[in-house]
Amino acid sequence: MDFLSATNMFLPGLTSFLITLIALPPTISFAKKFKLIDNPKLRPHPAHTQERTVPRAGGLPVFIAILICILLFIPLTKTIIAILLGLIILLIIGLLDDKYQNLSPYFRLIAQFFASFVFVLSGVGIHFITNPMGGIIDLNAIAYLPTVLAVIWIVWVMNMINWSKGVDGQMPGIAAVAAFILGLLSLNLNLNEVAKLSFITSSASLGLLIFNWHPAKIFPGFSGSTILGFMIAILAILSGAKLATAGLVLLIPATDFTYTFLRRIMQGKSPVWGDRGHLHHKLIDAGLSHQQISLFYILGSVILGSAALSLSSQGKLFAAALVGLCILGIILWLNFFGGLSKQSDPGNG
Repeated sequence: MDFLSATNMFLPGLTSFLITLIALPPTISFAKKFKLIDNPKLRPHPAHTQERTVPRAGGLPVFIAILICILLFIPLTKTIIAILLGLIILLIIGLLDDKYQNLSPYFRLIAQFFASFVFVLSGVGIHFITNPMGGIIDLNAIAYLPTVLAVIWIVWVMNMINWSKGVDGQMPGIAAVAAFILGLLSLNLNLNEVAKLSFITSSASLGLLIFNWHPAKIFPGFSGSTILGFMIAILAILSGAKLATAGLVLLIPATDFTYTFLRRIMQGKSPVWGDRGHLHHKLIDAGLSHQQISLFYILGSVILGSAALSLSSQGKLFAAALVGLCILGIILWLNFFGGLSKQSDPGNG
């Protein structure tokens, strides 16, 4: 890649980072003025990891950065317009939840499905997946299967990312790494517009990370986690259905999500009602700090992302199975000795 091409590729990311940093201070003031804040004294929740009152609405500067950079650097195709519409839906619902913090988790889930449908109706779907044993599995043989799988994938990733914002710096760090890895992958496949969008997303998340690092000046809130989760999910699709790559990068939160989802069902609870049984809660109970837990997730994502870029499909499957079992073992060990909170609250994650 020559200097001009590199500049054209990475300038959108730099612009996104700077816009996010510039937009964050007024967003904090906006959140305080209109009471988009997290106050544990007013809303006790078993998943809280600190007692400070902190502004929410972290999705607003991320949305602003992505919107401006798309308008500046990416052609407005039907797919891009659908992405923007989906982001607007998630921003509105997210900010309402950031303010009132008592929206039904089922209502939020419906909004996530709606935003996902808006995107796939632009003609995008998961039309094939790579067979780890060799070759390609064509999904077009079954009517509507590519669309249904795309919607399920997007909603799953959004919730997985949302459930991974329990400690300061955790969620934006994971999202920044995942989007960057997908950007490098897209560059390697000569999908330049997807690469730009990936770097825009990664840089916006990195900007949020600076203000969300412990002690956080702002929380991502439901708006921030769903917007970044939405972007990572669609980037994995647009980069050539590289779901295995994204899944490997996100393996730590994915394993925690899957275990938590099944655990709540087996306990007779709704899987969308929050508790204090996530991996990050157990690591806090074990004595780790916010910074240590965030670095564990971020460095884990970097290592797994690097592996995802170099491994074959079969290698990714083997690595995901091996590392996933190790992570599951850690979760089970921490839960066995730490116990689970019996308290429950209708928080999504």
